[in-house]
Amino acid sequence: MRHLKAHRKLGRPAEHRISMLRNLATSLINSRDERIVTTLPKAKELRPFIERAITLSRRAASLEGNGSDAKSVHLRRQAAGFFHAGNFQQAGASGRRGQARPPRTAGVAALRRLFDELGERFKDRPGGYTRIIKMGRRAGDGAELAMIELLGNPREREAEAAARKRTKGSSKKKASKKASEPEPEAEAESEE
Repeated sequence: MRHLKAHRKLGRPAEHRISMLRNLATSLINSRDERIVTTLPKAKELRPFIERAITLSRRAASLEGNGSDAKSVHLRRQAAGFFHAGNFQQAGASGRRGQARPPRTAGVAALRRLFDELGERFKDRPGGYTRIIKMGRRAGDGAELAMIELLGNPREREAEAAARKRTKGSSKKKASKKASEPEPEAEAESEE
């Protein structure tokens, strides 16, 4: 019986598993297309992990303008736990003169993007920010692959805009075609 055993172990110890989920979450947030390809069990574990972080950014986006900066900072710090922290050697490196500071990590960039863009995008959405699409099996080991993507990604928005453009164009053509042709009832009356 598997009572009280909610998550997949993915063949890794706890520290490695959490680190892997943080890496996947960072890759998903920072990817240009807002989607990554991974195995199906990893994608299913990543979904609740990343959706909790997006919910925190959504709450912070809804708080803006209410004068609750402390709550917003608290939510940002909570969400930082879902990504790897910045450079730990930064304090020592900043003390040396003439040396540039090391670049910030991808986790810091993901956190910034999460709160600046994604929090605003999903502000009115009550949940379900990701989609998992099965892609078949990998050739090498037969593992089932899946693509996990954020809803409302740029590719999806372009497709919606193209569909709207097509429907507008076809409705204009139909309207102009109907206006140029006389109605059949009018033709029947004119023949009599």
